[in-house]
Amino acid sequence: MPDADTKPAPLFLEDIFAGMKFFAGPYLLTEEAIIGFAKQFDPQPFHTDPKAAKATFFQGLAASGWHTVAITMRLLTEGGMPFGGGSIGLGAEVSWLKPVRPGDELSVETEILDITPSRSKPHQAIVTVRTATRNQKDEIVQVLTSKVLSFNRGHVPGVMA
Repeated sequence: MPDADTKPAPLFLEDIFAGMKFFAGPYLLTEEAIIGFAKQFDPQPFHTDPKAAKATFFQGLAASGWHTVAITMRLLTEGGMPFGGGSIGLGAEVSWLKPVRPGDELSVETEILDITPSRSKPHQAIVTVRTATRNQKDEIVQVLTSKVLSFNRGHVPGVMA
């Protein structure tokens, strides 16, 4: 994962275009992390109990889809989509295609699909992005299509130029 010295420079509305892609990862997921997240946020046996999980739909311990979304967000904010002003979400649709297992290494590939300039606020736009989260076998485990706010350089609310 990127550290403070390798994190990409922030991108602003004038820097981005449809078709632009970003990559980040990998992130190693441990059994302990899967169970810890699930116990706190999604306490179902297939996420919290490796033995009980064998007799479920997943036939083994699987990360919560919400855990996968959270890891995806971490990777995006650490360099997988370095929007100036942050990644301000306006809505999203998520699909979970394969279970995420202990030992999986997740990476993300994000593509800008569309940029819709604001009619009333000329220094910002709604950017539609598709993020494919993959495991170490290059299998897509999740697709997140979201709309985020992007600003022109020098026009991020609350940030001095």
